[in-house]
Amino acid sequence: MNQHFHRRNLPHLYFSDGIYFITSRLKNSIPLEKLEQLKNESLNIDDEKQKRLFKKYDALIDSGEYGEKYLNNVKCAEIVKSTLHYPDGKDYKLICYCIMPNHFHFVIGLLPKNKGISKIMQSIKRISARDCNKVLNRSGAFWQDESFDRWVRDDKELYFVIRYVLLNPMSAGLVDNWYDWEHTYCHSDYLVL
Repeated sequence: MNQHFHRRNLPHLYFSDGIYFITSRLKNSIPLEKLEQLKNESLNIDDEKQKRLFKKYDALIDSGEYGEKYLNNVKCAEIVKSTLHYPDGKDYKLICYCIMPNHFHFVIGLLPKNKGISKIMQSIKRISARDCNKVLNRSGAFWQDESFDRWVRDDKELYFVIRYVLLNPMSAGLVDNWYDWEHTYCHSDYLVL
């Protein structure tokens, strides 16, 4: 198992295989002062505190208080869906995803000879930003530069991550049942609800 450490604003530990939980959000979906607060809280924390910190982060984007909600546009949500499905079977096995109004979560299992998380995410963001900007008749940055990513360590964690992704529309108060959210997908091998 090859690995490398990458740091921008967030630390990233990438392995060449395994399962990843990734969250990507639209540009300006969290105000800078709130991000700084989260960044300061993230210094030197253990795994359990990191999970609680992610819940704070996700609650901020789920609140819908900040930034644009371009992914409410059905055409944009469909573009993101197709960019998530395209590498399925090539670079990764797509386990599940949920596309929310201003962010998306997805879980993937990396396949042998994949091009790596960083390049996979660059491709997904570049293509979806270009196509969504066309639909919205806008230009400029669409996605936040960095995504949140977490290497899933075992089957128990995978179970909870999948539940978290699928239940996100319910947690955000958008639907009463997760399966009513049309921008959710889960491979049948992993359906846990």
